Amino acid sequence: MGRKPKTEDAPLYNRLPVLRAEHGLSRKDLAAVVGVNYQTIGYLERGDYSPSLDLAFTLAEHFGLPIEAIFSRTPFPPMSQQMYGAPGAGTQEQDR
Repeated sequence: MGRKPKTEDAPLYNRLPVLRAEHGLSRKDLAAVVGVNYQTIGYLERGDYSPSLDLAFTLAEHFGLPIEAIFSRTPFPPMSQQMYGAPGAGTQEQDR
């Protein structure tokens, strides 16, 4: 499963660190499960590389999530905001 260098005009954001933490997996653990080198997981998490389609599907299947829940072309909103409706920008004006 080859790594694809990221392109400057199309960043790919991901939730791999959050998913690993939720499942109690180290980079080495996740790499072993999906069949890649543990450094590949680090490269993916930092956005240094984009996953192959096969690797993206393998990760999605492992976590039981659709690919778009793990990878996105736009930054993910903070989990607290998604889960609890935590106030975002502009909260200070509402408090005045």
